[in-house]
Formats: sequence, C-alpha cells, structure tokens
Amino acid sequence: MLEKTRGIILHQIKYTDSGIIAQLYTRKFGRQSFLIKGMRNRKTGKHNILFQPMFILDLEMHYKASREMQVLKEFSVSFTPYNIHSNIKKSCVAIFLGEVLTSILKEEGPHEEMYDYIEESIIYFDRCNENFVNFHIAFLTGLSSFLGFEPGTRTSTGDTFFDMTNGKFVPIPPVHGNYANEEVSNILADFFIASYDTISNITLTGTMRNEVLETLVRYYSLHLPGLKKINSLEVLKDVFS
Repeated sequence: MLEKTRGIILHQIKYTDSGIIAQLYTRKFGRQSFLIKGMRNRKTGKHNILFQPMFILDLEMHYKASREMQVLKEFSVSFTPYNIHSNIKKSCVAIFLGEVLTSILKEEGPHEEMYDYIEESIIYFDRCNENFVNFHIAFLTGLSSFLGFEPGTRTSTGDTFFDMTNGKFVPIPPVHGNYANEEVSNILADFFIASYDTISNITLTGTMRNEVLETLVRYYSLHLPGLKKINSLEVLKDVFS
C-alpha cells in the first residue's frame, strides 16, 4: 500500500558498494528500516547527506507491515538541521541521540506524541545558537515520559537522593543501591522541572554535566534492559568536558 508520512533519520549502515540501510522513526508507522540502493554511487551520492542523523524527511513508501525493510518510492526534505551538522558540538549530540534512539525505539510502534516531541526538539536544537550545552540532558529527561518511566518531581527539600529504580526523590539512600548522590540529585531535580528555554539557567562544570548524563543513561538502562552500550557517550563527554 502506498503511504505518506514523515520520518527522522536515526542511523544508516553501508549495504553493498553503493547502497545503505537507513533506520528511521516515522510518525505513522514507528521505527522502520529502508533499503536504499545507489545512494553511495557517483550520480546519486549527493543525496546521502540527507540520511544523516536528525534529518527530517517527507516519505512516500510502499508499506507492508510484515516486511522487514520497507520500499521507499520518493522522499523530500521536510527539515534540514543545517546548524546541527555545521557545529561539531551539535553534531556530536546528534550522533549520540541518534544512537540512543536507535537502541530504545527498536520495539516501539507508532507513537505520534513521542514523534512530535522528538521532531520539535530537533528543530529547537538546530535553531538554538547558544546555551545549548544542557540540551541532551533535557531531551532525555523529557523523552522518558513517553517511554513510561517519567521521574517524579521533588516535593520536599528533605528528599535529597534520586531513587533511580522507583523514579522518585527520597530522604535516605535506598537499600537497592540504584540512586544518585546528593549533588547530582539536586541537579536532576532542577532538570525535571525545567523547559528548553530555562535549562541554560542550570550552570554546570563539564565534569558535573558528564556525571549527570552518565546517571541519566544508567536510569534509562535500569528501565530499558535492552539498551545497548552507547558508544558515542565517551566522545560526547570529551566534547563537553
């Protein structure tokens, strides 16, 4: 059946000498794989740039639910994240988020609200010219609400530890050991109530930002046991240190 939808590029891998397999998160059908031939040859290779992480495409596809890889009939650019891919720090964030999304959206079907959140976040990030160093942390905290493990906000100043197993702040360290220390917990409490427009008010050193990010990745791993090791995490930590 011929269908139209939008899709966000998550990842691509080489397939034969001239083709690629592209992983996209689509608004209408969730995570989908596409085999695209000729994308790496001399004549059509210029289009390969459009299949880098965080590009948003309008798709026309021959969709079949039982098919492992869908057939793409036509595509055009819906949004080009020019600033993301021209800024080394932003492009590292895009690679990191693409890798995270590739891993966690593996079993996800269509979820239009989550798709809209991701798309709107990409556009915001691309257009943000300064004070974007906390974006990836804010993005992960917001995304968790769509994945079913949104953390609770802190309701008492006495709740100084973030319990990662139960997703809430508690006054004493839980016996299971999966909790953030007081300093990281205080920072997370600020992020959990912040918006993209206010995250620049959370001032962090590079070292502390990386510690908060590692804590969030661990939080994700606890609630998504299938989450693979994020190889780009160390690169991102170096960039923001």
